[in-house]
Amino acid sequence: MTHIPDNPKTDITPTEFEKLIHDYFSNLGKNLSAFKSTHNLIIKKPDGDYQIDVYAEFEVFGSVIKVLVECKKYKNSVKRETVQLLFDKLRATGTQKGLIFSTSGFQSGAIKYAQEHGIALIKVFEGRLNYLTRSKNSSLATPPHWVNLPAYQGEFTFDGYINYLQVGHLDSLENFIFGDKASG
Repeated sequence: MTHIPDNPKTDITPTEFEKLIHDYFSNLGKNLSAFKSTHNLIIKKPDGDYQIDVYAEFEVFGSVIKVLVECKKYKNSVKRETVQLLFDKLRATGTQKGLIFSTSGFQSGAIKYAQEHGIALIKVFEGRLNYLTRSKNSSLATPPHWVNLPAYQGEFTFDGYINYLQVGHLDSLENFIFGDKASG
């Protein structure tokens, strides 16, 4: 049984949420040459303009790899249609990687669609929710003041493992985006 609620409340504004994820990406690519990330980018294409919450690109073997990131601060879990819209954006913009960060989790149809189309789904929650104690009471415990927890963490399933993401510990996210090229 997980100790993190399916739809945890997060006290972060949508813009702060997008900037947090942009900061994650800015730190991810710091070891790569020709890496850049942008917050709130409009990509103009013949069929229309596409607003992207976080956009990143980097170069590998002379090819530019593009990454689109959507940040969803919803009251309810992200639906399949939201993942389909990102997949359409990927195809329309010629982008190779897509990710959705959500503060409210994902419905089963969204998860299945994302798995079939190689889109990463990351549930973001307040770091204090990842504090667990052993007791008969299964309710959330308040961490003591001396526990140094990040303000926010992400839960990301990759290669069959659940990974908890936070600044300084983004290895599984790096592997999803960059493959083995992240180490330089």
